[in-house]
Amino acid sequence: MYSLYTRTKLGYIFHKRQIKKARERYPAGHSKTQPTIINGIKIIPVPILLDNYSYVVIDTASNMAVVVDPADPQPVQACLEEEGVALQAVLCTHKHWDHSGGNRALKRRYGSCRVYGNAMDNIPGLTHPLSDKDTIDFGTRLHFRAFYTPGHTVGHVIYLLDGRAIGGPSSLFSGDLVFLSGCGRMFEGNASTMLSSLDTVGSLNDETLLWPGHEYAEDNLLFAAEVEPCNVVREQKLQWVLQQRGQRLCTCPSTLAEEKQYNPFLQCHSQDLHRALGLQQKQDEDWTSYRARVLEELRRRKDIYKDR
Repeated sequence: MYSLYTRTKLGYIFHKRQIKKARERYPAGHSKTQPTIINGIKIIPVPILLDNYSYVVIDTASNMAVVVDPADPQPVQACLEEEGVALQAVLCTHKHWDHSGGNRALKRRYGSCRVYGNAMDNIPGLTHPLSDKDTIDFGTRLHFRAFYTPGHTVGHVIYLLDGRAIGGPSSLFSGDLVFLSGCGRMFEGNASTMLSSLDTVGSLNDETLLWPGHEYAEDNLLFAAEVEPCNVVREQKLQWVLQQRGQRLCTCPSTLAEEKQYNPFLQCHSQDLHRALGLQQKQDEDWTSYRARVLEELRRRKDIYKDR
């Protein structure tokens, strides 16, 4: 099924059906969102499909805009028109249709629009292939750096908007690598590969804002409660998320400082987590291999939890 979704036209047909269902179920989007404005840079989460987010990022001084992961071009275009801005580029994290499905339509609508992503991932409409740590600049204030983060897909990329140019925190658009208290499934990589990608996120500044590709906060925190029932910070965040979701309000952004306290997938070094999972480091096992084994077990349990 996964190969059909990612490698054939059947996947795109399925995606179009999902868009139709989501528009019928949530005419105004699955969640209510508010823009975040950081010294003239406006970040607007756009609810798409049943639980995805695209992001429109605007430099209000120049009216330049870029969009991250426009799965459905219609609400993204509506947002751009409402804001009265010119789309410069699509920043695509990976090939899955629920992140890339609107690339070509937006490129047709905005003729000079560039499409960025990793060439290994067969991104629809790709015009500008990226490698690890490539920088992408739009005007004088929108400075992005791409980080190659395989695991979910072979060519997954995350985008860091540099906060130094705007005198505020940086913003990480993490696609399906990291969510609030969660991480993506390892469709095209093993636990070692995914761990290396998660370590990339863990190395970033604590003040960084996290803008994930899905509204998974409630489910992720409930799972985290099973593996770490005594985490006070996680419990406080869960209560806040339940309140937000009770009103269908968006739960992003969180900060990486928060995530490092309650996201179990960023805590594969934690002795408490090892005990909770019933794991011990083997005598001949190096630390990185052990942490990868912890991640593998954690992801296995999350898959069971999600499917039950």
